[in-house]
Amino acid sequence: MTGHEDRPLRAVKDSAQEGADARSASPPAAGSRRERFRRRGVYLLPNLITSGALFAGFYAIVAGMNGNFVAAALAIFVAIALDTADGRVARLTKTESQFGAEYDSLSDMVAFGVAPALVAFSWGLSSLGQVGWVMTFVYMACAALRLARFNTSGDNAGFTGLASPSAAAIIACCVWSWESHVGGAPGLLAALTMGVITTAVGLLMVSNFHYFSPKLINFKGRVPFLTLVAVVLGLSLMMLNPPVVLLTMATLYAFSGPVQQAWKTVHARRQKQQESPEQ
Repeated sequence: MTGHEDRPLRAVKDSAQEGADARSASPPAAGSRRERFRRRGVYLLPNLITSGALFAGFYAIVAGMNGNFVAAALAIFVAIALDTADGRVARLTKTESQFGAEYDSLSDMVAFGVAPALVAFSWGLSSLGQVGWVMTFVYMACAALRLARFNTSGDNAGFTGLASPSAAAIIACCVWSWESHVGGAPGLLAALTMGVITTAVGLLMVSNFHYFSPKLINFKGRVPFLTLVAVVLGLSLMMLNPPVVLLTMATLYAFSGPVQQAWKTVHARRQKQQESPEQ
């Protein structure tokens, strides 16, 4: 059979193949439509917890503006607890998503960037005039930069720079401790001290100091019995004076980055001196 005689047969085969392709490209089943709709939706549980953290940050701002500084500090700690819970719940329930990550970052900016700064400003930094609001803005800008760097780097083995919840805890504890043990409007010296603390904590957030990440703690694994005893004793000690104990813990954690970096620098210099030949 010649090539010319083959053409009609090829045309029939091509036509049949096109028909089969058209049948295979029929409208998707209902299950596929449901799957696409599910992908367009959002997970309820982790985002609901994130919304709670966002509300706690907003409540801290309102309470601080109304002079309820203890309530504002407690609201910031509620936001810290909820921020810790939403990520773990998302990982445990396998409901992690890009939307949840972005929503969590925006919630962190309100709860740990805007709220602590405005609480500190309403508490005493406003009495410093222009210097006070500049210190407040430095903290908020550093918090935004810290969150942006974390989102782009995705460091899970540790934190580069002080985490924003830890920075917010220091400011909240300072205000809470003052209201619990001193009370009244802060003087110029107290306001200046708070301004220095706010600025220093903000700069620690954008520093290159390395901090231990609580994400590395394995709550599913076994630990020595004494570890549980130490946790119980720590909680009991915290009940004696919550603002002072929490402030001490947050401050020690904030100093751990610079101290660790200084130790590494000194150790490297000593090792270099030992390896260098004697003059």
